[in-house]
Amino acid sequence: MIGKIIAPHGVRGEFRLMPLTENPDRYLEMKKLLLENGKEFTIISARFHKNMVLIKTEEITSMDEVELLRGQNVVVNTKDLPPLEQGRFYVADLIGFAVVTLENEDVGKLSDVITTGSNDVFVVKSTSGKEIMIPAIDTHIKEIDTKSRTIKVVLPQWID
Repeated sequence: MIGKIIAPHGVRGEFRLMPLTENPDRYLEMKKLLLENGKEFTIISARFHKNMVLIKTEEITSMDEVELLRGQNVVVNTKDLPPLEQGRFYVADLIGFAVVTLENEDVGKLSDVITTGSNDVFVVKSTSGKEIMIPAIDTHIKEIDTKSRTIKVVLPQWID
């Protein structure tokens, strides 16, 4: 999620969007706006106003149409994201990967990634349904194989 539609701005279909991204300037370059429900809109204009982005699209022409979208999350299609350097991954691309030990013992599936101040934490749903937290540091995350959709790990000592 990179933003949320907050409210109409005026009566002609322009709306306020709260940016929820490290790079809010991306809105000034975007051609399309994609909602979490799959609806896509063509952006005519985008500009900053206070801490919001004001957006006008071809498809939305009235304040009432914006009201129907209030609270909708704006997402980005991963194919539209810039390529990352070697060894870096988008979280959405890793969700669902099988997590195994170096000995290929099944740990579970990656269900979430929590961002903390110092390092990310991989949340793995074990085969027994328990959540296992693994710090996303070199000590524990040994290999991420996108072809086989597998993450090889060394479990922390506190996990039994």
